[in-house]
Amino acid sequence: MSAVLKARVPQRPIALRTRGQRHGAITRLVSPSDIGELIKPFVFLDLFDISAAAAPNFGWHPHSGIATLTVLHHGAIEYQETTGVKGILPAGGVEWMRAGGGVWHTGAALHQAKGFQLWIALPEELENSPSQSHYLSPDQVSEELPARVILGSYGRAASAIASPARINYLDVQLAAGERWTYEPPSDHEVAWLAVSEGAIRTPEPVSAGEFVAFAQSNSAIFIQADRASRFVLGSAAKHPHDLVLGHYSVHTSHAALVAGESEIKRIGDQLMSAGLLR
Repeated sequence: MSAVLKARVPQRPIALRTRGQRHGAITRLVSPSDIGELIKPFVFLDLFDISAAAAPNFGWHPHSGIATLTVLHHGAIEYQETTGVKGILPAGGVEWMRAGGGVWHTGAALHQAKGFQLWIALPEELENSPSQSHYLSPDQVSEELPARVILGSYGRAASAIASPARINYLDVQLAAGERWTYEPPSDHEVAWLAVSEGAIRTPEPVSAGEFVAFAQSNSAIFIQADRASRFVLGSAAKHPHDLVLGHYSVHTSHAALVAGESEIKRIGDQLMSAGLLR
């Protein structure tokens, strides 16, 4: 974009910023009961930086109505699902688990592990669908520099993950002094970013550990790195439903939540019978 054209385009203002709440090695930046209602379908975001020795014990826990998405910047994570899927997610890898009507999973850090976990509220037609997962190795993640395309598409790159339509999620790295402009699709009125390393301006300064949500519009977002930086950026068409919340679930209606929690209980009873839950 030329300097002349850029000068004619208004800077998209930041509407909200937070450093979240830190719980040991995990910082909760977004929850469904607070910022998630403003930036839905993105309803939850954790920034984690954990060691294998001091990792929290997540154990088996359930989800329904959402997809969980882990972008791992450093380290390695072991994962297992009640669908039978299990393995190790390496640095640069991506985990997509569409919980749908209900699933349980567990995981543990094998080395110092740093990255983001995001929840996406599923559309009505998918919120009680069969669970489905997709794990990408680093070389399976499409790129349109400076971005890795985790969900959706950007430039000539498209994600291999079959996610709901009208959602982009990018993992971006900028060198010190580098500038980048993100122009969202015309129907993406929701946009936000969270910085894991370095410091950027957009146009206000945003530093490592900080989350910002932009004013709702489809305007471009201009970013300059003051230092070498890494951040994730999401944009989407706004989720049209109110969020109906369970403990680990997000649905579009009470009936859908009841169905999801019923399936969660059924699977949980099986885990208990197998001695995996107490």
